[in-house]
Amino acid sequence: MKPPRVVLDTNCLVSALLFQNGRLAPLRHAWQSGEIRPLVCQQTVSELIRVLGYPKFRLTKEDIDSLLEDFLPFAEVWQTELPDQPVPELADANDAIFVHLARQATADALVSGDAHLLQLPDLGITILSPADFLRKLSAV
Repeated sequence: MKPPRVVLDTNCLVSALLFQNGRLAPLRHAWQSGEIRPLVCQQTVSELIRVLGYPKFRLTKEDIDSLLEDFLPFAEVWQTELPDQPVPELADANDAIFVHLARQATADALVSGDAHLLQLPDLGITILSPADFLRKLSAV
């Protein structure tokens, strides 16, 4: 059985990468063990690098490079440039890249902790909270 192909929003990724014993650490273990196949594109990786550079995390360039090395080799890179157009249903325009990626790459799910994303009507993609996704993954 092929692992589910998923788009992980930046908050989920940062939490899984920075907090090795945190509630989202199982996501990191899931991509490292091949249980899931994260999907990324140039825009989502740029967003991840930007967020990891926030002063509150106090990460050096070497720290960021190390974190990226713990993630990117496990990801499937989507080469197509995503549209810059907004998704009208989104309260946060920055989330459009994740929705576009999930749609274009026909992801099995978009995993996000953003309440406004989780409450959206059907966008043609499955949007799950990290907890719901991890429960679903462990039930397989």
